[in-house]
Amino acid sequence: QVQLVESGGGLVQAGGSLRLSCAASGGTFSSYAMGWFRQVPGKEREIVAAISLSGGSTYYADSVKGRFTISRDNAKNTVYLQMNSLKPEDTAVYYCAATKYAGTARLRVVPYDYWGQGTQVTVSS
Repeated sequence: QVQLVESGGGLVQAGGSLRLSCAASGGTFSSYAMGWFRQVPGKEREIVAAISLSGGSTYYADSVKGRFTISRDNAKNTVYLQMNSLKPEDTAVYYCAATKYAGTARLRVVPYDYWGQGTQVTVSS
């Protein structure tokens, strides 16, 4: 059983930056691909970015390409989401998630098995 705890959310002005962290425990972190998702009330949760076991492959939603960067430190059991040039439409609760998927091509669509509790990101205009 993997436990995930997000941190780093907050209030930022448009154009600003935030770095989200997700610390994992209770499992072998390097055995899990990781993803960041976000959800706005009344809308479906959407995947923002994902990263493979080793960190060699990544996926980004079109809406964040060029602005967000996902990375992982397997020695620290942590995955990060660096968010730059933030826009009001990035406002959401951000969740990290883990999957045992060992490939690279389907990071966007595979089921994620473990989820954190979420962290609020609010971007003011």
